[in-house]
Parts: sequence; structure tokens; C-alpha cells
Amino acid sequence: MTTPSPRPRIDTSQAHPARVYDWLLGGKDNYPVDEAVGERLPPEVRSGALQNRAFMNRAVAHLARLGVDQFLDIGTGIPTEPNLHQIVQRIAPAAKVVYADNDPIVLRHAQALLVSNPDGRTDYIQADVREPGVILEHARTVLDFSRPIALSLIALLHFVADEDDPYGIVATLIAALPPGSYVVFSHAASDIFPEIAEQATEQYARSGMTLALRSRKEVARFLEGTEAVEPGLVTAPEWFHGEPVQPEPSGMYAVVARVS
Repeated sequence: MTTPSPRPRIDTSQAHPARVYDWLLGGKDNYPVDEAVGERLPPEVRSGALQNRAFMNRAVAHLARLGVDQFLDIGTGIPTEPNLHQIVQRIAPAAKVVYADNDPIVLRHAQALLVSNPDGRTDYIQADVREPGVILEHARTVLDFSRPIALSLIALLHFVADEDDPYGIVATLIAALPPGSYVVFSHAASDIFPEIAEQATEQYARSGMTLALRSRKEVARFLEGTEAVEPGLVTAPEWFHGEPVQPEPSGMYAVVARVS
């Protein structure tokens, strides 16, 4: 049996990607060290965070309308309404959602993630995406892996360096999904606005955080062996079904892919 790493304490002297992201979204669950990073980032990074969140909302709602009622959200982040389970349970009240994140501050707010529709269920595990076996083992106690599951990896893998084998991690997670499942995936780009990407990478590095931005080709490699749902691998504002989204520049790649 795999076991999770010991739960770390919240270090308010060290910035954390989840708390910086919370600041970028206008949240209040962050510390001065996180705000300092956010203030130094190019303004386009905040736009990307908002675009990314909106993509997640559209994508999981689309899958719920298709009949998907099981979701595994890794890299959950600090709860920001509407949370994933709130979106999908409005459409599929009996949907089950498992959240996973490695920031202990998310655990403090897990109660907000666990307020499920009475007909559905939500669950939370504190774990790192670098421990896919731990996450999958826990998810199997809640989700039925004989039926389709939507795996959500939103703005997460660009915080996993190449030496930590991000492609192997995603391959392990996808291999565990039954046919008919989906992957909701977004990743910050290195090749859309290279100068902004370089500035953001430098600012994260100054605060001791890895930011491994990748090109479109490198992002597409994460989803090898799956079938991209229309409109395919595009920028976050370009991914929509139904009413089109207002066009705007974006440094975030986004895709929903089906597992066969």
C-alpha cells in the first residue's frame, strides 16, 4: 500500500503557487510573501489566471452535460466559488468529486470543498501530483473506476519540473482511467508571449518556486494517446462550447481530451 508524505505545516515565509494563484484571482487566503510575488508578475499573468478559471468552469460544465458524473481534480487550489463540484452538481446533482492538493492551507478550507449536493459526494486528500499512486488509491475509495471519470489538471503541470517526470505522472494518471473518461488540462505557454513567460519564470525562481513553461508541442505531448475534443488544443479563451467567449490574448493553453 502506498502512503502519502507527512503533511507539511504552512510556511508563511515561503511563497506557494496555490496561494499566489489565489492572490491573482483576487482571493484573500494568501500571505504577504505570496502577494509580493503576484505584484512582481506581469499583469498578463493575472489575466491568464482568470482565463484559466473560466475555462475550467466551461469545460467541466460541458462534461457534466455529456453525462460525466465523476471528477478527480488534482491541484485543486484554495476554494474559489464556484468550485468544481458546485458547477457539475448543478447539472448532475449526484456527481462525485475527489479533490487533491499539496498546500496545507487548502486542507484548512476543505470544508468548503466538502459541502456537496445531498445527492452527490465530495472528498479531499492532501497529496502531491508527484504521488499519483497515493491519489489514485484514495480516489478509488470514492469513485467507480469502471465508469468514465473526468481528470482535471488545471494550471498544475507547469509547476512540475522536467526532472520530476511530469509526462510520466500524467501517463500514470491517464492509464488508470477507464475508456470514455476525459482529461481537462491547461498549461501556461512558453511560446505565445516569450518575453512575458521569461519574466514570470524569473519572478517565481526568485521566490524559490519552479515554473516550467512549455511550448504547444510540449503541452500536446501530455495528451498523447487521447482524442482532443473540439476545438482541440487552443488558448483558454478559445475553448468553448455553445456561446463563444470574447476573444482576447492569452498565454494559457487549454484542452479537453477523451480517453479511448
